[in-house]
Amino acid sequence: MARKKGRDISGWLIVDKPAGMTSTSVVNKVRWALDAKKAGHAGTLDPEATGVLAVALGEATKTVPYITDALKAYRFTVRLGQATNTDDAEGEVIASSDMRPSDDEIKEALHAFVGEIQQVPPQFSAVKIDGERAYKRARDGETMEIAARPLWVEELVMTGRPDADHVELEMTCGKGGYVRSIARDLGAKLGCHGHVLRLRRIWSGPFDAEDGIGIDEIDALAKTPALDERLLPLEVGLAELPELKCTAEGAARLRNGNPGMVIPGEAEYGDEAWASFEGQPVAVGVFKAGELHPTRVFVSPPPAPSQT
Repeated sequence: MARKKGRDISGWLIVDKPAGMTSTSVVNKVRWALDAKKAGHAGTLDPEATGVLAVALGEATKTVPYITDALKAYRFTVRLGQATNTDDAEGEVIASSDMRPSDDEIKEALHAFVGEIQQVPPQFSAVKIDGERAYKRARDGETMEIAARPLWVEELVMTGRPDADHVELEMTCGKGGYVRSIARDLGAKLGCHGHVLRLRRIWSGPFDAEDGIGIDEIDALAKTPALDERLLPLEVGLAELPELKCTAEGAARLRNGNPGMVIPGEAEYGDEAWASFEGQPVAVGVFKAGELHPTRVFVSPPPAPSQT
């Protein structure tokens, strides 16, 4: 008899990740604790970073791209006067300076990092260079030319200055941002060097760190219904898209991968939207002329047991 591979459980578990744990380790912990067949996360956090790590289970993994693409907010502290090879406190100091900028100079410099900017990822990052992760080559002592890539920064503000060596910042940005690169480049612009000392993701799309569950609580509730109750429905990951309700016939067609009739709502022709039937998500797709053309179809939950 084949070994059971885990439960077909779907939804989101919002974890408040502790420092010192990789994002992959968190996903593995959640999968084990919920005995889930399938799990993934929406947006990696560095091992020493804390905060929101949204873990998708089962059918919710199909909504991960919508969270990855959503805006995120970070609260972080930059250590001025030192550059490190990793752009964070884990690395070796490779340059230092006694110069310290004033608060006004820092605030003025931040303007250059707002809007559509070009950002070069850190040498120690998961970016692939010739098919190999940059951090693996960096560990071997190699220095690589990493191409700049665009990043949308909605907001970057100074929230505190505990002392001359440290500045506290908050940033709201789009997909693919490296806070370590912001710290490095800000230090370079100010002429004093800099690296990230502490980093916390305070929210990601619809998910907030304050609502997250800690690793200790996951351990304590593992394999119990109480942990299942902490799951959010998969459609929370579709909060950025309009919802369209469909008929029974439309739902059946969509579940077979065909365009299905939907009741007109807030979506306009050509918009991406998601369809629901009797409160259950059916598919994500493109709305055209009264139909949703599916790009992702959700497996419907099993029917409730018969009462007869």
